[in-house]
Amino acid sequence: MLFDTHTHLNAEQFIEDRAAVIQRAREAGVSQMVVVGFDEVTINGAMELAEAYDFIYASVGWHPVDAVDMTAEHLAWLEKLSSHPKVVALGEMGLDYHWDKSPKEVQQEVFRKQIQLAKKVNLPIIIHNREATQDVIDILREEGAEAVGGIMHCYSGSLEVAKACVDMNFYISFGGPVTFKNAKKPKEVAADLPIDRLLIETDCPFLAPHPYRGKRNEPAYVRLVAEQIAELKGISYEELAEKTSENAKKLFKLN
Repeated sequence: MLFDTHTHLNAEQFIEDRAAVIQRAREAGVSQMVVVGFDEVTINGAMELAEAYDFIYASVGWHPVDAVDMTAEHLAWLEKLSSHPKVVALGEMGLDYHWDKSPKEVQQEVFRKQIQLAKKVNLPIIIHNREATQDVIDILREEGAEAVGGIMHCYSGSLEVAKACVDMNFYISFGGPVTFKNAKKPKEVAADLPIDRLLIETDCPFLAPHPYRGKRNEPAYVRLVAEQIAELKGISYEELAEKTSENAKKLFKLN
């Protein structure tokens, strides 16, 4: 019933109990999930999980923090993986001006190349944005990203920017922070946007929702995100879960 659109079950934090974590997710009502790979190690891990479980899918891309390490061979590898039946998106990709590990111009070049690849292979994209909103929006527009659309992952920006992203054929995805008491912006955006443009995620093992804030996150907790957004929108949990799952399946072409 629930679709967790962004997990990192391939992370080392799940080495010891990954199977149990997946089982808890199923028991909590998570029927499908996407594991996101963003470098060589995590992409391989995402593919392994997608091939091992029929309800797990993969997204493959190159994270902006590691943009300086991306080669032409990596881009060719992403293109090859894009034809795999369990790969439903490219990413996460985007810009991250918080961590000073890859120069901005390198991040932007790698971001553009991945958008261009997504258009070539006709897959949606998953966007990582940290302290780089205007440049992210400008590049999406300049590269014609609306042709494939995608997800603004773990959204924390303004309602104005969210509407601009929706106009470019993007879905707005909320994770654990929407449950935080001081999360004024995410709550406002979730309440205002039409339900047919909303998605839910955990970004596990990061950003666990209340009351697990500060602890390891896991896909089972996406239910708490769904319950919070349903409350904000004044609808039932069941309606929110059903509609966001429909949205994810439409975006990932799983219908």
